[in-house]
Amino acid sequence: MESLLCGFYEAALTDPRIGATHISLYMALFQRWWLSDFREPVIFTSREIMLLAKIASRATYHRCLRDLVEGGYIRYVPSCHPLFKSLVFFK
Repeated sequence: MESLLCGFYEAALTDPRIGATHISLYMALFQRWWLSDFREPVIFTSREIMLLAKIASRATYHRCLRDLVEGGYIRYVPSCHPLFKSLVFFK
């Protein structure tokens, strides 16, 4: 898992889409993954991850999540149902 995190930081250095908020979001997701003993998928609610990443705006959260998906850093399976959580897989 160390190589995944190092690879993310190396790629983020040259990816113009990735800023501090993206890194914060990625690290919040990574921390949840670590706490689950690296079992995939990472299961979460947007509220949980936004608090961990210190992101206050839902628009910012969704933009950063979309950029991480488009950059190939994660695979995101959203839940539009309030009783089900969203899923993330690390690449």
